[in-house]
Amino acid sequence: MRPFELTLAEAADAVANGELSPMELTGSVLERIDAVEERLGAYVAVTGEVARRSAALAEREIATGRYRGPLHGIPFGLKDLIDVAGLPTTASSRVREGHVAPADSAVTRSLFDAGAVLLGKTHTHEFAYGLTTPQTRNAWDQGRVAGGSSGGSAVAVAAGAATFALGTDTGGSIRVPAALNGVVGLKPTYGLISRDGVTSLSWSLDHVGPLTRTVRDAALVLSALAGHDEYPAGLGAARPEHPLPRERDLKGLRIGVPANYYFDRVGPEVETAVRGAIAQMSDLGADLVEVEIPMARYIQAIQWGLMVPEATAYHERALRSAPERYGPDVRVLLEAGELLSAGDYLRAQRARTLMRREWGRLFEQVDVIAAPTVPMTAAEAGQDTVAWPDGTTESVSDAYVRLSAPANITGVPALTLPVGRDHAGLPIGMQLMGPPMGEALVLRAGHAYESVRGEPAEVAAVTA
Repeated sequence: MRPFELTLAEAADAVANGELSPMELTGSVLERIDAVEERLGAYVAVTGEVARRSAALAEREIATGRYRGPLHGIPFGLKDLIDVAGLPTTASSRVREGHVAPADSAVTRSLFDAGAVLLGKTHTHEFAYGLTTPQTRNAWDQGRVAGGSSGGSAVAVAAGAATFALGTDTGGSIRVPAALNGVVGLKPTYGLISRDGVTSLSWSLDHVGPLTRTVRDAALVLSALAGHDEYPAGLGAARPEHPLPRERDLKGLRIGVPANYYFDRVGPEVETAVRGAIAQMSDLGADLVEVEIPMARYIQAIQWGLMVPEATAYHERALRSAPERYGPDVRVLLEAGELLSAGDYLRAQRARTLMRREWGRLFEQVDVIAAPTVPMTAAEAGQDTVAWPDGTTESVSDAYVRLSAPANITGVPALTLPVGRDHAGLPIGMQLMGPPMGEALVLRAGHAYESVRGEPAEVAAVTA
């Protein structure tokens, strides 16, 4: 197995045992980037020389007994909303031309402190305001969308062009591209990971989290990042512990299976794969409990009612001074936000409060909720709408955000992991959601399923 094909945990063990050097691992991943980047478009910029210097430093530190832990010497990609001192943060937008970050973001500092090696900045849908990342192509089929907005990070991980990556998630922007590219994505509890130094889309919905090849890898990255977020809204708690998932049985775990909403307007292959994965978790000892998703008819209205005005407020100055620098799709959404009243926004906030309360009651009945991450696999590039058998039609973006938005509104942790492929070989994702600060529960459930699924976390072949 070539070094770029290793999972994070495999690479970390090899580095710690002296079987693989950080220079060798980083060089292998950089060579992989050179081989696939032209076809994938995952990166805004690759910082190869900086990466090699960082890997050399990590190698010297480890050789002299200064091993920092499992991320030491491990190469990663960073979504281009996240600041790195001295590097541009473009948000994949012409609005940010010439912008250079004055300091590292909190998560960048955490990864550097852990000894991780930065490969470069990955593409996002412009300012994270979209679900397709049009600059980037799906790792498994370059004629299809990567998903967004963390499309570059997901594709890089899926293709072996990063051992792990960070993304952001406002309405599903980690989980959607992770599901469409067959990797693991974790949106943690709101406020668990700092957003200091991260360009905002919607401050009350934004989360930062990892994209990896396995659930265990996601737990390793979470352990390096999680802590009190003082900006702009922290949990007010000490740094929590996140033990790595080890159990391969789920005895005593109550898994909620939605009777409504999550399996409505879902492709048959997606439903079959997800229900099959849920059945396997039952075989592992989990108790399946049918649950009713509360306030389902209001979910998308609440999501858009919060996100649209908050995004417009963030972009107010640039939108008035240089509107032509935004892409047409993002500019339309930002201008639409100017039409929403303060009353509309406050009603969305009140509805979110009610929804959080109802989901709190839901998690008194179950420990984890299992459902599809997205209702369909990767759409063809340029496809605008999807038609469902019940005669309804919705935009591709609405379809992708529909099942992921509840975890952003409520702030609960949500993990997506691959559970199969459709007839075209495209990945299908299952989403596991837990109560606030319930990362250990969703990681336990995901790891147990992953352990018995019997399929390796393979790297996409990336055909021409």
